[in-house]
Amino acid sequence: MRPGDLVTIVSEPAGMGGVEAVFEAVLRAGAHPSFHPRSGRLAEIMLRQGGAQQIEHICPFEQFRLQRCDVLMVLLQPVNTRATGGVAAERLAMSQRARRELMAMSMARAAAGEMRYVLSEIPTAAAAQEAEMSLRQYEDWVYRAGMLDRPDPVAAWQELDRQHKRAIQWLGGKRVLRFVSPPRDGSGGRSDHDGTDLTVDVTGGTWISCAGGENFPDGEIFTGPAGADGVVNFTYPAVFRGKEVRGIRLRFAGGRVADASATHNQDHLLTLLDSDDGARVMGEIAIGTNYGLTDFIRNTFFDEKIGGTFHLALGAGYPESGNSNQSGLHWDMVSDLRPGGTFPGSPGGEIFADGELFHRDGRFIHAGMPGA
Repeated sequence: MRPGDLVTIVSEPAGMGGVEAVFEAVLRAGAHPSFHPRSGRLAEIMLRQGGAQQIEHICPFEQFRLQRCDVLMVLLQPVNTRATGGVAAERLAMSQRARRELMAMSMARAAAGEMRYVLSEIPTAAAAQEAEMSLRQYEDWVYRAGMLDRPDPVAAWQELDRQHKRAIQWLGGKRVLRFVSPPRDGSGGRSDHDGTDLTVDVTGGTWISCAGGENFPDGEIFTGPAGADGVVNFTYPAVFRGKEVRGIRLRFAGGRVADASATHNQDHLLTLLDSDDGARVMGEIAIGTNYGLTDFIRNTFFDEKIGGTFHLALGAGYPESGNSNQSGLHWDMVSDLRPGGTFPGSPGGEIFADGELFHRDGRFIHAGMPGA
């Protein structure tokens, strides 16, 4: 942070302890902090009771601060992780669609270096309950996920960044990724359709190392896809705006989701995929590298970084990664590549680049890369 920076701090009003600590740190850095509450409860009221024009309205004050701030700091401190889970998917889609231009502007500013961005989570009882942990257990879990239990956490993140860069150097110039995992017989799902064979065109994409510089905790490398074909079955449920969708199967053709299904809350999935014309396009493809994260907790901020997983995002892409797709949606969906990672006896998976195997059973196979 630099002296004179305009710093926007966004958080739930209930999380003032964390806000105050960050506010003080911004002042010590000589920057100018401002606090902007974002309430899950008020979002629920708007989505349930607002008319179409109200739901689609973009607050000019929010737009102004995103256009002007030098630093955006978002503190996730959920009071109720399922606050909007009972809202009709059509209303959620309406809200997401309305924010398309705002999201595109914000991403473009970040890509151009005009706005620095930090997203972190401060543990709450609601998040702990979602993870099926006590608050104390969850606090310890988040602490370890951030490598804050290491003798030198900064050095640990720097080492992960070096490992990322070795992987990125190897992937540089590669054109096609292929993700393969066999059917998960015995999973309780559609075992005859449960495998993944997904080809992603990454020609022209830029691989990005995520090692604690923006998200914290962190741990992934990602790039912007140019296209995709094939089938992916997600081993983990995908949670979006408080609604959990399980057993998701997507078939890509010509770079778009041509067919989609789910074993639970399929209507929610399909409605969001049709929220705008960019929602069925893959905006991100990524590999999780944080091996301090081992268990799925229904919190995508953490789950997408689990070492041994990969994830893709439907909707808006990050311009700095080479993907210019615009959408009001950015929905990350995670699949496990570790043997036994999803349930006992489940098979692992493989990732190929231009036909060459480089990631097997949740780990890179080349020395010096994450998990190798």
